[in-house]
Amino acid sequence: MEFITRSHDISSHGTYPGARPIEQLIKNGFVLLDKWPGPTSRDVASTVKKILGAEKAGHSGTLDPSVSGVLPVCLDNATKVMPALQGLDKEYVGVMRLHKDVGEKELRSAASKFVGKIKQTPPVRSAVARRERERTVHSFDILEINGRDVLFRINCQAGTYVRVVCHQLGKLTGGANMTELRRTKVGTFSEEKLVKIQDIADAYHDWKENGDERIRDFVLPVEESVEHIKKIIIKDSAVFSTASGSPLYSTGISRLEKGITAGEMVSIFTLKGELVALGTAKTDSSQMHKKTLAAKVDRVVIDKNAYPRMHSL
Repeated sequence: MEFITRSHDISSHGTYPGARPIEQLIKNGFVLLDKWPGPTSRDVASTVKKILGAEKAGHSGTLDPSVSGVLPVCLDNATKVMPALQGLDKEYVGVMRLHKDVGEKELRSAASKFVGKIKQTPPVRSAVARRERERTVHSFDILEINGRDVLFRINCQAGTYVRVVCHQLGKLTGGANMTELRRTKVGTFSEEKLVKIQDIADAYHDWKENGDERIRDFVLPVEESVEHIKKIIIKDSAVFSTASGSPLYSTGISRLEKGITAGEMVSIFTLKGELVALGTAKTDSSQMHKKTLAAKVDRVVIDKNAYPRMHSL
């Protein structure tokens, strides 16, 4: 990660995300949950909320009840970053059942036809209008063939119905249907970092009963949920006004990531690594060294009073 650096001292204000008290961690928490088959994504998020005593919980990327795997869940104040988690590419591993014997070469050839731009109509049981739409499949790999059962991995654009892809492939091979599916990645969030609901419950109980802080291994600071969004780091003197919703000018910037383009979402951080807000870049990062409007603030995450009003230096 490259930054255009403007040195500025870190003050005594604010709190490093990893040093937040557990109560504040949960109120600004992010969980990468291993969803289990059965409940809806909404029900799973509600379970997390109840276990952790949170007031709100939101999830990104709905999974069908029968599907397991990566489900990002944001708690309380962290639900404000949900727009940053929408529209991320997804990866799945699943099993489809062929309706007749198909040669490996024919099967792989058929699968290759579904890489790139494809058209599909959402299934009858879906939360969106049933009209044909275009989606992008980045890769569709056949991992293993066991008789008529085929293990596959697919990496695709958000909103792609994998069940429909299997059905469409079946039209070329004599029929096929999906029998199992697990989501293994959402954007950069992979299943290697997943936590199970029982582990969260046990860790929360241990913290409440004896002060054990291993809950930090399961509830992450909200900042980790926006690591994929380009960053602008601001001076302490600019935090109060930014947290009040005022536009961010380049004079308040300490450092910024290269490659920001006007119109894209940006994450605005303090020098201590606290997420202040999500915003929209009003100019390219290459122009932000000039005196200019840098970003419009869209969603404030930090508490407005976390930093006092200061005179710009």
